[in-house]
Amino acid sequence: MSRTLIRVGRVYDKPQATDGTRVLVDLLWPRGLRKDDAHLDQWCTAVAPSRALRTWYGHVPERFDEPERAHALRQMQERAEQGPLTLLTATKHVEISHAAVLRGLITRLPDGRP
Repeated sequence: MSRTLIRVGRVYDKPQATDGTRVLVDLLWPRGLRKDDAHLDQWCTAVAPSRALRTWYGHVPERFDEPERAHALRQMQERAEQGPLTLLTATKHVEISHAAVLRGLITRLPDGRP
């Protein structure tokens, strides 16, 4: 995969001109955010942690782990190869969020095959 830039950010933050494709990767819609105000290109729930995993994780950093959703990950990689991609989440700590895990997974996929 080419060295395409993949960022992780909060969906509540103001969109930047350098964001490229903006994809929300949360299972649930962010609280207090109107859909018109999100400025999304896609809402991809298929790569989000399941409800059971979200409950188990409970935002405890020691439980930080990688979800596996091969098909959706390949689609995200394809989007990244087309240009900049920003994976968005409502989580306050994006550096330990599932979006950061997804960024790592997408950049490590060899030839689109997890």
